[in-house]
Amino acid sequence: MKVSLRSPNIVMKLSRLGSFHQSKLSFLRSFLKEFKDWEYKRDLFQLDEYGYGTAVYSFKKVNRVYSLICFANKLNEDERSDRVIATKWDAAFTLHDGVPSKKDIERLRNEVPKQEIGRMSFKELTLSRANKSVRIFNHVIESLSNGRQPDINLLSKVGYLYRTTAVYGSGKFGLADRFRIKNREEIYGPFRLEMMLVYLVRQFTFDQVNHVAKNKNPKKAVTLDPEICRNLGIGNSTGLGMAPFIVNHPTLLNNWILARETALKSIREIKDVKKKDIDLFLKCLKKSLKNITSWNTDSEYQKQKIKSLFNDLNNFLNFIEKKFDFSKKFVFNEIYIWLDDNTDEECIEYVVSMMMEPYDHIISPLVNLMSSEEEKYFNIPSERTVKDLKNILENKYKEILQIDFTKKENNQNFWFISKNKEEPRLADRFEENGSELEQPLAIARDVKKLYEKLSVSKNSSTIGKFLSKNNDLRHVVRRAFIIEKFPYSEIQDNTIGKSIIPIDMLRLKLSFFGALKFDPRSDKWLRICMFQGAPLPEQLKNYDEHWIYNSLN
Repeated sequence: MKVSLRSPNIVMKLSRLGSFHQSKLSFLRSFLKEFKDWEYKRDLFQLDEYGYGTAVYSFKKVNRVYSLICFANKLNEDERSDRVIATKWDAAFTLHDGVPSKKDIERLRNEVPKQEIGRMSFKELTLSRANKSVRIFNHVIESLSNGRQPDINLLSKVGYLYRTTAVYGSGKFGLADRFRIKNREEIYGPFRLEMMLVYLVRQFTFDQVNHVAKNKNPKKAVTLDPEICRNLGIGNSTGLGMAPFIVNHPTLLNNWILARETALKSIREIKDVKKKDIDLFLKCLKKSLKNITSWNTDSEYQKQKIKSLFNDLNNFLNFIEKKFDFSKKFVFNEIYIWLDDNTDEECIEYVVSMMMEPYDHIISPLVNLMSSEEEKYFNIPSERTVKDLKNILENKYKEILQIDFTKKENNQNFWFISKNKEEPRLADRFEENGSELEQPLAIARDVKKLYEKLSVSKNSSTIGKFLSKNNDLRHVVRRAFIIEKFPYSEIQDNTIGKSIIPIDMLRLKLSFFGALKFDPRSDKWLRICMFQGAPLPEQLKNYDEHWIYNSLN
């Protein structure tokens, strides 16, 4: 039996994309799998009694070394801010290519804490900073210094000791350009170096609290229990800065989604599903219910999503335990069809992620296809005709072309770069000033505009000739020729409409990162947790790859 890939008109809707969850395809999980056999080491740990100073951690294999350099700084309470425009942080980090010399560390000590206004070199690969969750951080130190473990219930409500406020890479602020390292097999997957940085930062946070607690009360202090460590991750606050990335990297987006859809198709096509694979799927599913109930959020929107997901999953479990015959052929196809008929998008995509757990032989090859040499696809075939382009739009943007942009609600918002916050923002076109500074992120509107212009152009005319008179539409012409080859490269929704929920775009990207416990603070930003439940570095050589469903929280 052959199963078709799901239609982009279904998958690429924002409500669907905003229902994605982590999976074996997620970058943090593929990073752990890739680096499990590398030698981990803490190379330097020079902190004073208050936890301020320098530390270096590394992964090494054969002649390759990646080193995280940490600078922990004293920060006054009134200086701590997670906003992009902050200038000081509790700690700053860079991932260095190779073993840093004393000279490198001294150079970076002067530059890394400055972040955006500092200057890195080609030896540095990523750059980041983080702030303490002060209440949790202090509670852990107080507990450990008095000879007891911290309150697990309190820790589970937050899930981390530190939260990052940005992670930079690929040539920014002097960092190494991607071309220098893109052919290294171990980091070919997307954002692999960024995942390494965050993972090693997590270990630094544990070492730092142990160190401070020990110095506070040398005779009585205990170290943080490894199981508690394992169930703490790194937090992150993410705003609309992520949204343009999804729009501006169409081939990369396609490859992420295509990998997921190909995995689902392959799993649905398995005729005889082995009992051990069914058992693993069910085990992960049941364990995951505990994770869902541990999500903490004040967002009514997210509370409803969690409630709906929890109810749908319980109905699903009831169905497969009491009514489903696992001896039939094409078990996972039958399961998918039932989910599609009986549950909401959130539950469907949650279970789709879990279907992947038994099938490493399907997932691993797909991970290697999730990068993209995007510049290869930027050229516009100027010799093609207007008719060719019209056909592409009619086939690939069928629903987009039905949107009436003369209606106020379909043209309600605009994207701009905030002067104060220096990052993308969304504003109401009819209530706020600044629409003349609109960023080119309204792809649906521009597609419709392009189609209208093409409709009054001669079919046999070349694209080159068309663009000589319509150069303002060059960006969307390029996108149309990209989607011809990459069907999942485009969001099939209106990104400036009144009903848009921007965090759907954030959730899409964060799900591929491997984020957990989405906690929207509004419809425009949310908090997440990374690596919660993940093995510690010394556990990597022999860890449970399904760790994400084994959280104690």
